Amino acid sequence: MDTMTIWQSVVLGVVEGITEYLPISSTGHLIIVSDLLGLGKTATQRSAVDTFNIVVQGGAILAVLTLYFPRVIQMIRGLLGKDADGLKLSINIIAAFMPAAVLGVLLNDMIEKHLFNTTSVITALALGGIFMIALDHKKFKAPRPDPDTGADSDEQDEGMDLTDMSIKQAVFIGFLQTIAMWPGTSRSMMTIAGGVLIGLRPKRAAEFSFLLGLPTLGGACVYSLYKTLSGDGPSMFEVIGWAPIAVGLIVATVSAAFAVRWLVAFLTEHGLALFGYYRIVLAIMLGILIGTGTVSLHTPSQPDDAQQLIDQNQSESDG
Repeated sequence: MDTMTIWQSVVLGVVEGITEYLPISSTGHLIIVSDLLGLGKTATQRSAVDTFNIVVQGGAILAVLTLYFPRVIQMIRGLLGKDADGLKLSINIIAAFMPAAVLGVLLNDMIEKHLFNTTSVITALALGGIFMIALDHKKFKAPRPDPDTGADSDEQDEGMDLTDMSIKQAVFIGFLQTIAMWPGTSRSMMTIAGGVLIGLRPKRAAEFSFLLGLPTLGGACVYSLYKTLSGDGPSMFEVIGWAPIAVGLIVATVSAAFAVRWLVAFLTEHGLALFGYYRIVLAIMLGILIGTGTVSLHTPSQPDDAQQLIDQNQSESDG
């Protein structure tokens, strides 16, 4: 039997798709849900599940590529010298991506070793919740209907466009994104917050966050795939199986598309505070569940023979 069943991969795919672009931490939720599903009982299984939780982000990438296809084409045209605004946006995305690209590689192993656990996630959820409530109080303004037209102010004034951003502003968002390497913090939270802090409307800040996710999440997926395929032990595909991985990616793509559409509309109207309160309540509930023994930390306690696990999976699939 594979480490992960199809229904478990569906659950994780839905969690990834819904939470990836919401400022509530997809990695944190995936770690928690993996624990609740009882996945990763051995060191080898835990490593495979952690890799799956990163690779399944590929579904979120596909969703943004589909929903923001015109912007992506504009950026491609810019890189080909056919669209000045597209080139500027591409440069800003690259500039914002670089801090995470460098620090992500340097700190990846340390982060996985020390921060990929439920206690760390709970702490990040609570601190991030407080941060979002404070930011919402300072920066987010609910749109006020125009007395003459009845239209929301955001509809009349889109504010600064992504192509108006400076490289310095893009790098600022990029450094904020690196904080989200701490699981439970939320890449989306930090990049949307960064966009709002430099003067973008919530809608535009979310759009920049989505586009920045393409190289950031893509780089993390590729790096994780490289590690699992080039490592000495069994790969994620050998431990989990191809079918659950494929199903998880498909489900994540569909659910992420719905989540992106909803988030843009919600941020425009309500801001970040509700997500902050959600994070704090979730952190408290998880603390209670762990304190009562309902949920346990996912540190593997059983020794395992990696090759035996592969042989067992292979014999059962042959049978």
